Amino acid sequence: MSRARHKPASTTPVAPATAIPDVRPGQSIELLKELHILTRDGKLNQDSRRKLKQVYHLYNFIEPLLDEVMSARGDLTLADHGAGKSYLGFILYDLFLKAREGAQDRGHIYGIETREALVASSRELAARLGFERMSFLNLSVEESIHSSELPERIDIVTALHACNTATDDAIRFALEKHARFIVLVPCCQAEVAATLRKHKNESFGRTPLSELWRHPIHTREFGSQITNVLRCLLLESHGYQLTVTELVGWEHSMKNELIIARATGQRRGNARERLEQILAELNLEDLRERFVY
Repeated sequence: MSRARHKPASTTPVAPATAIPDVRPGQSIELLKELHILTRDGKLNQDSRRKLKQVYHLYNFIEPLLDEVMSARGDLTLADHGAGKSYLGFILYDLFLKAREGAQDRGHIYGIETREALVASSRELAARLGFERMSFLNLSVEESIHSSELPERIDIVTALHACNTATDDAIRFALEKHARFIVLVPCCQAEVAATLRKHKNESFGRTPLSELWRHPIHTREFGSQITNVLRCLLLESHGYQLTVTELVGWEHSMKNELIIARATGQRRGNARERLEQILAELNLEDLRERFVY
């Protein structure tokens, strides 16, 4: 009786972790699994691929800022406001700061978040991965401005999809900390739209521009647009030069606007005047304290 023939074990080499499509060389695969971007068997689903692409796109914008600060100072501090699960902070550390570990360790990333459970989870993950130059703080905006756990000056402040007024909170923090760079991807700007709705009838008799937010869908979209315009004017009034662009294609995210502010110390002369004129013209004086300071 003939014996069954056994196929020899495959000698095809297993692709290294860095060869996983869409994952940058040098990226920690363990980190991506812990962040649930990769499955336990190292695969990407469609949602995770989209999320990773957004974070990588943002990293491409932030990396030159990190390089610039590090080259000028030999050190850097970055605070991610409204950090959530700290996807951005962990990716920045893994791709930028981790490569600079050693005797000349420099640079520190702070994740600021009000949800205690997320802060605890991020602390545990950083400890497990040996990311020693990361700190996670369970603080409100006001607390973070005055907290002794943060340095007096922060070089770069980021806020990725910080919802509604959380982006404004990050701006206030950045201005108080004299940040060199501010990187914002705003999300869910509801406050201005709510104020437009509140005063809609009064506005109809005040300005024909009220036609821009007459219909509910226009109120939402115009409110979102004008929110970011007001934020840009606020930053320019404090001596920042702005780049406003899109983060990724619209097929990936509807909340797609990217605002990068660079401190120059040169205030745009009419920025505050324009800001106040817009608030008055659009009947948004209720929000003056948020946008004029």
